[in-house]
Amino acid sequence: MGIKGFVEGGIASIIAGCSTHPLDLIKVRMQLQGESPATVPNLRPALAFHSGATNIHIPAPTVAPPRVGPVAVGVKIIQQEGIAALFSGVSATVLRQTLYSTTRMGLYDMLKQKWTDPDNGNMPLSRKILAGLIAGGIGAAVGNPADVAMVRMQADGRLPMAQRRNYKSVVDAITQMSKSEGVTSLWRGSSLTVNRAMLVTASQLASYDEFKEMILRKGLMKDGLGTHVTASFAAGFVAAVASNPVDVIKTRVMNMKVEPGMAPPYNGALDCAMKTIKAEGPMALYKGFIPTISRQGPFTIVLFVTLEQVRKILKDF
Repeated sequence: MGIKGFVEGGIASIIAGCSTHPLDLIKVRMQLQGESPATVPNLRPALAFHSGATNIHIPAPTVAPPRVGPVAVGVKIIQQEGIAALFSGVSATVLRQTLYSTTRMGLYDMLKQKWTDPDNGNMPLSRKILAGLIAGGIGAAVGNPADVAMVRMQADGRLPMAQRRNYKSVVDAITQMSKSEGVTSLWRGSSLTVNRAMLVTASQLASYDEFKEMILRKGLMKDGLGTHVTASFAAGFVAAVASNPVDVIKTRVMNMKVEPGMAPPYNGALDCAMKTIKAEGPMALYKGFIPTISRQGPFTIVLFVTLEQVRKILKDF
């Protein structure tokens, strides 16, 4: 029972993650809009004088570039970095889905089967949500290193050439981070990752099951592709609304560059949230929401449609 759920969830998650990777990359780039390329601006540019300088030069205030939409971001990436850049970090996505999504999908399936009433085959929504919270939290803790690597690889193209990390693969990213920043850097932002994963898994898996059961119970559609697509898109929307603020903060904390001997740009999730809201307004927490829902919708559809098909193939095993 247990192993089968992990295999089914892992296959569906990897296919869904790879097929929607470009949308996820655009989402990350949009969430980082408003930050300087160096992650956080120098707060005292006028005081950074060169020793022995005779003329004091105070630079003009930096004007933030206008925020652009997902289509413009995608076009800019293709123009500046090439179409292959849309798949930057795809190796990290594969590893992330293998670790994180396989774990959460398998655990959710185990808890669902354990907590379902054997008499009527029903599982209360509260238990579905609890199962999602538990499965998502454990899965995120397992997959955090791949998540950090994925965010950095996706964001690298927006940095100036001299500041790019130029990771060759997810293995190279994890190796370089471990050497230069310590093994603990692989779990940077892990509290945010766990919180986000708990929200996403609870809202996504629980709402999919709930929407699917409601459609079948009311006889709106038969148990087929139409039901799976409808229920999964609704689940994707719920998951995007619930998780976007945490996702923005997670992306920024994971992407920040910590220089040796310098204080980190953000002292944790709360500090990042406060600085983001102060500098860019509260709606900055919903930056990238359009690409988030644009990615979450297709991802959830591909995930659950693939999952249902994989279950049919493996039902006799």
